[in-house]
Amino acid sequence: MSLITVGASRIGYETKGYFRSLDTVFFTFLFPVIMLAIFTAAFSSQGDITPGPGAEGVSFGAYYLPGLLAAGILLSGVQNLAVDIAMEKSDGTLKRLGGTPLSPVSYFLGKIGQVFVTGILQAALLLAVAVLAFGIALPTEPDKWLTFAWVFVLGIVTSALLGIALSALPRSGKSATAVIVPILLVLQFISGVYLQFTALPEWMQNIASLFPLKWMAQGMRAVFLPEDFAAAEQHGAWDLGWVAVWLVVWLIVGLVVSRLTFRWIRRDA
Repeated sequence: MSLITVGASRIGYETKGYFRSLDTVFFTFLFPVIMLAIFTAAFSSQGDITPGPGAEGVSFGAYYLPGLLAAGILLSGVQNLAVDIAMEKSDGTLKRLGGTPLSPVSYFLGKIGQVFVTGILQAALLLAVAVLAFGIALPTEPDKWLTFAWVFVLGIVTSALLGIALSALPRSGKSATAVIVPILLVLQFISGVYLQFTALPEWMQNIASLFPLKWMAQGMRAVFLPEDFAAAEQHGAWDLGWVAVWLVVWLIVGLVVSRLTFRWIRRDA
């Protein structure tokens, strides 16, 4: 069987294992939906958010939706895979797989495919809740959805590869959550997911701009927010070209680092 065929066959296996882990489903799959519900319920009485005088405004739920879509991509890829693979190293699963003909490439394809499947389901659920439960209007322009598609795909693949790369960081499966989650939590706060990006200090904006979440969130805001909100971005524009460049850069970084650091067992084991 070819590497791609074996990798495709593992997507179903990995996806079933994902949904059988209730804590993983809650903290990576349902977390953005829960946060959208909390923000919408907490701030709906404050009226709409506007980027400036006379500009078109949106509800708090509509404003937070793009950032939570980006955060969902990051959680599905980076947090899910980094913790999952670290656990598989710790409990001997990877060591046993290393004794089989399974190639690391097929293993990677299975993991990335699982993230892609669950990421699509998560985004669909979040959008459905936004529309049906909170009355948030979605864009109708085809070019907006084309932008959503490439930002989503690039974000998913980049996040998955970075998750595989970061799985080498925890010393054990028990410490994986403690090591990975704080990193991602900080990124969410400084990348425009929970706070308006331009309200942050300039030095914090510059740090966030070095990481992919800021660009995923910016790309999603370009899809779901009115054009007037572009003026509230760091450089006063959506900068979709830079969104693509930075995500491709981090995709390459994730690919190279994951290939250099991944082993069926830890080097010091």
